[in-house]
Amino acid sequence: MRVSTFRSSPVPGARPQGLPEGVDERKFVVALARGLELLRAFRPGDTLLGNRDFVARTGLPKATVNRLAYTLTALGYLRFDETLGKYALDAGVLSLGFGLLAGTDTLELARPHMRALAREVGAAVSLGCRDGQDMIYLETIRSETALTLGLASGSRLSMLTSSMGRAYLAVIGDEEREALLSELGGIGNEGGTEAVGEAPAAANSVAAAQAVQAARREIAAFARDGCCFSFRDWHKDVNAVAVPFRDPRDGRWLVFSCSGPASSMGEDVFRERIAPRLCALARRLGQAR
Repeated sequence: MRVSTFRSSPVPGARPQGLPEGVDERKFVVALARGLELLRAFRPGDTLLGNRDFVARTGLPKATVNRLAYTLTALGYLRFDETLGKYALDAGVLSLGFGLLAGTDTLELARPHMRALAREVGAAVSLGCRDGQDMIYLETIRSETALTLGLASGSRLSMLTSSMGRAYLAVIGDEEREALLSELGGIGNEGGTEAVGEAPAAANSVAAAQAVQAARREIAAFARDGCCFSFRDWHKDVNAVAVPFRDPRDGRWLVFSCSGPASSMGEDVFRERIAPRLCALARRLGQAR
């Protein structure tokens, strides 16, 4: 469950709850942030979401969701299906995504190298970046023999359990990392809203704490390994390794990852064969200019 981090304070005039540290609240538009949270409620495989889905996934009041959904529909970012009474993403969101990808020169440079590595190791090679409390795929290239989950551009990954998220956490500043780990450790136990079929809040809290500790172990090992691993943590059938690098175009952190089926690609394959190649690729692209 994704819970919106931007809530009005119960104390009039107080700082909105969940506002990131260092952000000037006088310049921060909470309504805009909530609207973007509504768009982020869509997950890979989702085609239609109703108001109840938005409420469950963002933690926002139903009346707020109604207004935001109406506004986003009027602006062309959502499309309302009157027959089903649900919303789908519309062309406005697609145009924003194309704008990002078209402007990412590093992605153009990376594709042939990613394709070559995918063929060499017989796995999926991805490039991603942070998006809020998640990591998001900008591109994924699979070898013809790769047998792994079919995640595509735009797919989101857990920052705690994915190798890509752990690699990102390993290179950001200490204060930012601790703030993020604190936020991520509380996911699933905020707002008192649980989706049908989810574990009780107490069980979610224990699982989140365990995920934070596992992420901390990988982050601590980054100084030695130069990469972060996820062995059956993000998905019980997937092993992966990830390496961060600075985008030479704008200086932001991007992350390469390589993933494959745990049943046929064990830990030794990722540590001894794939990790050194992925590290070399990150160094090559990070020094491209």
